[in-house]
Amino acid sequence: MRCPHLSSRFLFTVTEHLSSHCIPSPSSFTPDNKYHCHHHYSHLLCFNNFRIFHPRSALRENLQRKKSYENLDRFIPNRSAMDMDFAHYMLTEGRKAKESPPSQSLYQKLLAEAFNMNGRRILAFKNKPPTLVDPIPLFSSSSVHSSKPVKPQRHIPQRPEMTLDAPDIVDDFYLNLLDWGINNVLAIALGTTVYLWNASNSSISEVVTVDEEDGPVTSISWAPDGRHLAVGLDNSNVQLWDSETNHMLRTLRGGHRLRVTSLAWNHHLLTTGGKDAKVINNDVRIREHIVESYEGHRQEVCGLKWSASGQLLASGGNDNLLFIWDRFMASSNSPRHWLHKLEDHTAAVKALAWCPFQSNLLASGGGGNDRHIKFWNTQTGTCLNSVDTGSQVCALQWNKHERELLSSHGFTENQLILWKYPSMVKMAELSGHSSPVLFMTQSPDGYTVASAAGDETLRFWNVFGNPKAAKPAPKAIAEPFANVSHFR
Repeated sequence: MRCPHLSSRFLFTVTEHLSSHCIPSPSSFTPDNKYHCHHHYSHLLCFNNFRIFHPRSALRENLQRKKSYENLDRFIPNRSAMDMDFAHYMLTEGRKAKESPPSQSLYQKLLAEAFNMNGRRILAFKNKPPTLVDPIPLFSSSSVHSSKPVKPQRHIPQRPEMTLDAPDIVDDFYLNLLDWGINNVLAIALGTTVYLWNASNSSISEVVTVDEEDGPVTSISWAPDGRHLAVGLDNSNVQLWDSETNHMLRTLRGGHRLRVTSLAWNHHLLTTGGKDAKVINNDVRIREHIVESYEGHRQEVCGLKWSASGQLLASGGNDNLLFIWDRFMASSNSPRHWLHKLEDHTAAVKALAWCPFQSNLLASGGGGNDRHIKFWNTQTGTCLNSVDTGSQVCALQWNKHERELLSSHGFTENQLILWKYPSMVKMAELSGHSSPVLFMTQSPDGYTVASAAGDETLRFWNVFGNPKAAKPAPKAIAEPFANVSHFR
């Protein structure tokens, strides 16, 4: 029995054509060999796809079909449907550049420049991209959407503007012996004496000299009025002096048992911190001056700073603790419990600075075993950032005009570092001191910073830029600054 799909003439033709390939003969197509029929010739049954020989009836049927693109092979197009003349024209004459008027060429060039159509690939390994082309000038040279000019980077001098000798300055990390008042007068404590340097006329005067048994001076701070000066002593007392008359107004006693190492003003309140770990608010207007106290530190309080609003007080101590206190929650009857107790530092916390452009941001610096500057959200008590400076952080000063922070350091570099905030990228490193830069203060205009160190020098740095109105140049003076007045 033959396979029902194959005619006798077709089988004879295929058998004769493929005999060299050892294909079974048509006689083998029996009912018993039906499987072999399907196995050996199944690929011959797809007549349309493989174009093999067909019976006459199948060929006649194909010839009668209408020629269309549907019957074409996937890979071999129908040449009769092609326009060979047009294809030849496009391959030869069509590629030649067409002539165009000069105005059309100029328009195409300007259009390409405006949209940066330079024909280059965007994602490709190549040199840096070309600079942007200026936009096409339209009706006016000015534009409402023109970008602001890029502010040039200011020059930061690497050398101090001026250097003064400061003999007998106490080389003690925990003291605070330098302050620049709103009256543009800088106060510095040298041993048992406090000197004033007037930045306006470079005059120098001696305002305070304490007895040897009461000294040395351990802290100083200008009152907000720029006239009165608070002086903390080694004997646990605090004196108030009038800088214009050089007279002592009063002495605050009984608040501390040991030396007073930190001072901070808040209007008429003078906050004092001592080696006895106490923090006390003193109202200088009344006889019984102690009005509130804050207890939380276990060792010497070496850093005190009030916020600009006068509501929050930051205190740092040798116990590696940083406290945030709320002024409105203080009480004279019982020690005030802190608002935040921050324990992230691993060394003494002396350097404190409230941010001038963000009221709830506080910067703090740790001692030699810590070396970090930390930034705090004083509303939540969370640490926003921590930067390892590589050395002891002695003092911090914010730039009032830019988002920058200046830090002074101890061993090993004894330098000042200017940081860009909040990236904390170093903008400048200022060297000059040969010992730890323990004390640092800022001029009222916010452009000049003064630093003092155990190397007995006082240096002035023009680190925060130049004031809008030029200051008169400092002049050399004949009066001695206790042998401190000559320039270097």
